[in-house]
Amino acid sequence: MRRFQIIVEGDADKKFFEDYYHHIFGEKAPKDSITHPGKDGDTGGYQKLKSEDAIGAMRQNTDLGGINLVIFDADEDAEARRKELLTIKEEFGVEFELFLMPNNKDAGELEDMLEQIINSNNQPVMDCWQTYEGELEKVRIPTKTPPTLTIPAKKTKIYAYLETLLGKSRSQKKLIKDANRNYENTQHWNLDAEYLDPLKEFLENKISG
Repeated sequence: MRRFQIIVEGDADKKFFEDYYHHIFGEKAPKDSITHPGKDGDTGGYQKLKSEDAIGAMRQNTDLGGINLVIFDADEDAEARRKELLTIKEEFGVEFELFLMPNNKDAGELEDMLEQIINSNNQPVMDCWQTYEGELEKVRIPTKTPPTLTIPAKKTKIYAYLETLLGKSRSQKKLIKDANRNYENTQHWNLDAEYLDPLKEFLENKISG
């Protein structure tokens, strides 16, 4: 197993990759090997990968014989985001391998990937959410400009998914938050889902190769 650094966008991503690493490799990731370059839990966008701290950490890891794995959201345009991030390699002379969520080819983000790996027994929860969004799209509020409603963010959908499955106690509510989720809980998630095969192959090839 080679030395590595996985660089993600925020706390939600960091927790997912800590759990996923443990799932596929059977051990906890080395301390500080899964990081994000932002502060207060968010990078503020891909531009933070250009920060002095992020560039310095990647250079140091390379000098020590390690590999840098940047795993960011593709957002609205996967190829445009890929081009933007790979430009950083040339601009700053750093080395890293790149994977864009949800599947390294389509537009999207972490939450799109998570929606694809829910335990299939819980699909009715997501079906209800889709119906909810559909009904919201029909609503018009005359006093609102524009009168159409704003559809809740994808993060809200994942939050609601977990909230329906967990209890009402304060300790249970804490498990909904990004940094406290347990993605190895098979009642909620399927980390062996076929949808994750491209990500699994990427990590295994880069870290074990």
